[in-house]
Amino acid sequence: MATQVRGQRERRPARTPARPGRTGPVVFLREVRAELRKVIWPTRKELITYTSVAVVFILIMVAIVTSLDFGLTKLVIAVFG
Repeated sequence: MATQVRGQRERRPARTPARPGRTGPVVFLREVRAELRKVIWPTRKELITYTSVAVVFILIMVAIVTSLDFGLTKLVIAVFG
């Protein structure tokens, strides 16, 4: 049982919202729209350049992995079988 000393008041914790950190769907969509306005969208030329660089990189990586797989398969067959 807690005792109180004269002159001190029990401190109540600050009220917290019912759902801290959450907003309603309307506020959320408003904030999303505001953030999308800040985005610097690429031009068509930039988009084509970025896409082609990504596709070329992926094709090169596929070629490297395929050749390693083929080479290691031949090596394993030569050693074990």
